[in-house]
Amino acid sequence: MAAEYYCADSENGDHIDDPSEDALFMLIGDLDGTGNTFVVIQPDEDDPAWFASVAVLDEGGYEVVRRDTTRREHDVIVETDRDRIAGDLTKWLAARAS
Repeated sequence: MAAEYYCADSENGDHIDDPSEDALFMLIGDLDGTGNTFVVIQPDEDDPAWFASVAVLDEGGYEVVRRDTTRREHDVIVETDRDRIAGDLTKWLAARAS
């Protein structure tokens, strides 16, 4: 079954359709500095209008990018709290699904 709203894909091949906040928390927690350095969340379609990504930083923490071309949004933040990242992304993603 395809994602109803969006999907999350990590560098190591993990794929989750319509991930929950807990699933995002786990995907972010699984990131490391070698073979699984990022996760991307976006609609499961060609040429999506928006995406969010979380990447591990060498110096610690995560870079979170949120981009939505239809709303002219492009935010880049650095955060260390995985729980805050997952919660903020869940809220941001919910606004795109409505």
